[in-house]
Amino acid sequence: MLQGAAAEELPPATEEDCYMKGYVDLFLLPVPKRNLSKYRRLAQRFGEIIRDHGALEYREWLGDDLHVKGMVAFPSKIKLKPGEVLISSAVEFRSKSHRNQVNKAMMNDLRTKRLMEEKPVFDMKRMLYGGFSTIVKMKDAKGSKTPTTKRKKK
Repeated sequence: MLQGAAAEELPPATEEDCYMKGYVDLFLLPVPKRNLSKYRRLAQRFGEIIRDHGALEYREWLGDDLHVKGMVAFPSKIKLKPGEVLISSAVEFRSKSHRNQVNKAMMNDLRTKRLMEEKPVFDMKRMLYGGFSTIVKMKDAKGSKTPTTKRKKK
């Protein structure tokens, strides 16, 4: 925290100061372990569609460290059943309005309609979802989004 003269030079922060460019939709969903390969194929198809309509990035993760002592675990909120795994996914957009445009175009895409007609591989009613505005975005020291590792010379 800044003190003294440095603190006096900064104007008071407003709520608007907290927001940056960027918006992300986050999902948490339980998937039966036996359906994981089917889900992965479905997610890859969904990712192609949403990227085709302008999403900046689409990623999926498989939960593997979900019970941290002293914190509320995700599975307690989504109530994983025996034989289920927790999937988290994120879709990145330029802004909330960009997200709305991409989603509208995606929902009118015949590929999306075909996906929605398929037998579900997870219980949609138990999926958690939310849209979030970016308030902090950091890059590695070289300015790229993902750190790189140097290869050892042989």
